[in-house]
Amino acid sequence: MQQRKTIGERELALLSHVDERGGATVADVVSGFGEPQGLARSTVLTMMERLREKGFLGRRRVHGVYRYSTTSGPVEVMRGAVDNFVRTQLQGSVSPFVAWMSERGEVSRDELAELEALVDKLRTKTGGDA
Repeated sequence: MQQRKTIGERELALLSHVDERGGATVADVVSGFGEPQGLARSTVLTMMERLREKGFLGRRRVHGVYRYSTTSGPVEVMRGAVDNFVRTQLQGSVSPFVAWMSERGEVSRDELAELEALVDKLRTKTGGDA
């Protein structure tokens, strides 16, 4: 299985910015994302090109200007980030994360219902108790 390249927190925010707009030029991202964060145009361009090299952004030339768009939605990017975290930081086990959640004690009723639904789904997939 091919390992997807990782993405940082700021890169994820930039990717979400582009996705929310249905695509953007470098100038669009600089003015709407970079400037409010104090990022120079060169930094934004470098980030966008790195995201393109990692396969998260694509670009096409429109009227002489590159227009960037996401190649996958934020949900897929987040899944990849979680997968990478579980594999690399938790050695493939979600138990430490679940233990952290239970100790934290800040799970809302809605989040708990969502987690219970996910456990039920896992039980169905595995054909028994998960």
